[in-house]
Formats: sequence, C-alpha cells, structure tokens
Amino acid sequence: MSADEGSLAIVVLAAGKGTRMKSDLPKVMQPVLEEPMLYHVMRALAPLGPVAVIVGHGGDVVESYLDSNWPDANVLWQRDQLGTGHAVMMAKEWLSGFDRVLIVNGDMPLLTTDTARHISDSHVGGCSFATFSAEDPSGYGRVLKDPRVRIVEEKDCSEEERAVTEVNAGVYLVDVPPLLKGLDELGRDNSQGEYYLVDILDSFHRMGLPVSAIHVDSSDDVMGVNNPVELAEVGRILRDRYLNGWMIGEGVKCIDPSSVWIGPDVVFKGEATIYPNVQIWGKTEIGRNVTVESFSVLRDVIVGDGSRINGYGRIEDSSLGRQVKAGPFCYIRQKADVSDEAFVGKFVEVKKSLIGKGSKVPHLSYMGDATLGERVNIGAGTITCNYDGENKHKTSIGDDVFVGSDTMLVAPVKIGDNAMTGAGSVITKDVPDGALAIGRARQRNIEDRRGLMKKKSGGGDRVEQ
Repeated sequence: MSADEGSLAIVVLAAGKGTRMKSDLPKVMQPVLEEPMLYHVMRALAPLGPVAVIVGHGGDVVESYLDSNWPDANVLWQRDQLGTGHAVMMAKEWLSGFDRVLIVNGDMPLLTTDTARHISDSHVGGCSFATFSAEDPSGYGRVLKDPRVRIVEEKDCSEEERAVTEVNAGVYLVDVPPLLKGLDELGRDNSQGEYYLVDILDSFHRMGLPVSAIHVDSSDDVMGVNNPVELAEVGRILRDRYLNGWMIGEGVKCIDPSSVWIGPDVVFKGEATIYPNVQIWGKTEIGRNVTVESFSVLRDVIVGDGSRINGYGRIEDSSLGRQVKAGPFCYIRQKADVSDEAFVGKFVEVKKSLIGKGSKVPHLSYMGDATLGERVNIGAGTITCNYDGENKHKTSIGDDVFVGSDTMLVAPVKIGDNAMTGAGSVITKDVPDGALAIGRARQRNIEDRRGLMKKKSGGGDRVEQ
C-alpha cells in the first residue's frame, strides 16, 4: 500500500515520566538544541498528517507547550500509565476516522520526515514495525522471521536468538480497523501488569493479516533517549546534521564544527564564516559573507550581508543591517536595530534602541530606549539615563551629532541635528539643531592641594586620598 492510499494519522506517545532523566521536567520536554525533544518529533511528523499526542506524567506542561507551539495537535490524556498499548487505547475514538496510523515514541528527536515517510511507503497492510541493525543489541527486542515475523524480548530469547542483531525500534505503522479490534484483545498478564503495544502483533497474526518488519538504514533516526548521556549524544548528532547541511548546501565555513552549536530554526542565506565556540539559537537569520567570531552567542537575530560580529558578542532578539561591525564584548538586546554600516564597539550595551546608518558607539557606552540618527558619533562612557525609578523614557539624537565622552543624557531628552555635547556633560534639557551643550560644573584649581587636604583632616601629617 502506498502512502497515498488511505488517510494517515500519527500518534505520539509522550506520557512517560522518564525516571532515568532524574528531572522534574517531563521526559519529552527535556531540551535538545534548546528545544524540547517533542519539538523535533513534531517537526518530523507534522508534514505527514494529523497528529495526536498522548500525555500523562507532567501532562499539563506538555499540553501547554503544544497549545502554544503546535496548536493543530490533538492532546489526549493517559491518566494512568499502564503501558504503551494502554496509551494507544486513549486514541481509539480519535483514530476511528483514519485508515492507518503511525505510532512513534516522543523520545525520538532524531527521527526525520524522510525516515517516517519511508516507513509509511513500505507498509503493505496489516501491521508494520521499524527495525534497525544494532552493533550491541542488548536490551532490545529481537526481530525473528521464521516461521513468522515476531518480536521476542531479550529476557525470553534463547542463546541463538540473542545473537540476532536486527531489533525492534518501537515505531509502528498499522491499519486502524484491525488495530482497534486488537487493542480490545490486549491483556496485562505480565510482570509489569501493563498493556504492551508489541503484543498487538499476535492479534494481527490471529486475524491472518500481514506483519512486516521495515528496516531503517540509520539507527540514529530511531534512537530513543532515556538518560542525560543519551540526551547529550542526540544533541551532538542533530548539531552535526544541521551544520553539515549548511556547510554543504550554502558554503558556510566552520573553522571547528565540533565547537559550534546552532539550533534547528537557524537559517544561513549564503556563505558565512563561523569561528570556534560560537552559539547561534532561535529564529536567527545569517546573511551572506557574515563573520561571527569566537565566544559569540546569537539568539533570534537577523544579521545583514557583510556584517562582522567580533569575539564575545552577545546579541538577542535584535537585528543588524548590512556591513555592521559589532563587538568585541558587546551586548545588543530587546528589539535593538543596528542599521547599515553602523558600529557597536567594545563593552557597549544597546537595549531597545535604533542605531542609525553609519553611526558609531565605539566603546564603554549604554544606549537604552534611544533613537540615533545617521552618522552619529557617541563618545566613550556615554549613557542614556532612561529609567527614573518608575518609568522608562526615550532619548532622541538627530543626524550628524557628536556626543562628547562621558556624557549623561537624562531622558526624556532630544539632541537636534548637527549638535554637540561637551565631554563630561549632564544633559537634562533638549539641545537645538547645531548647538553646543555643556552641562558641567565650572573647574576650580587649588594650587596648595596638600595644604587643603591637611586642613580638612585636622592639621596633622595625614593626607587624605
């Protein structure tokens, strides 16, 4: 039967606790590349058909995540965790409208759409299940095919059967009408007192329906995650998949790919150069001929063509135009917008501000809730004093403004076009176009400094520092 014959549903089993994770977070919500495991499973399966997710332990957390991120998914509850077969029973009513169902565990973040489609396309009716060849089959159910296809759990295997390396992956493609009948026949007469989905194979055999093993070439694709070590391993595999794809597909250059981490939603628009120990997360878009130097972290950022982020740059939820230079040691955050050819330099923080085209904030400054025009030069140590203890206020700086070093701009305040502030000024009033603003105390020189200090200390020999 081809994938086009009959409607296909997907059931994701996501009710387990995951005791070996030793975490309060539900197993399927454990992060892989900063996204829950369940995200990666949903990303692979959603293109194939309607999805129902069976939730149980920590189900409120899982349901909330699905509502926010996968609103088309159907959430079904397994209040009592009585095994995989029992979990599928929770979907009986929902499944009744479909011809076939793909059943997948929610802890398989390496599953790809292509592998899931291969399983669907290979289904010949009845019950099919995915298998893979394991170098070490210990712990897996062995797949035996003589005289009929069946799965034998390791504890029930003979010595000869234990040597079999083809094992059950725990992914099933099943015709729905006989599945619903087989679920009614499942028992829980076993050491765990649970309904096992694997026992459904016996029902199909009794009904005289085909039972087929579908071999998956890549064992990684059906790798389950049961503990933090395996969680880290699937993260590395996914990282390599994404990076290799971008390096081959778009010519991205990674000096040390093993030290670079990128998320699944990162997009490269063309050739880029990524130095060692870089992290790029969220819905970040990297333009052509961009360079990102070591120890920089980008999250939900748009970076325009030809821009360069020097070492230790941290940029979040912001955008950089074309030919921008940022860093080293800069922090750009909260909807900041750095326009084409601008420069945000050493130890500069930009928060919720617009830096106009060709403007420069070279070093040791804070631009918060500010709008800078074009070709502005901000002297070292300049701060926009945007918070009065209760509210945030705006600073507006026009085109071609020169702000002297160590200027405090006390918002709300506006600096007009072509204006200038004297170094060390505290600016509390608007500055007209073309004006020079100086807001500092008059300098007073005291020639006998040591005598003045002795007098203040009571006339002794001690000199105050």
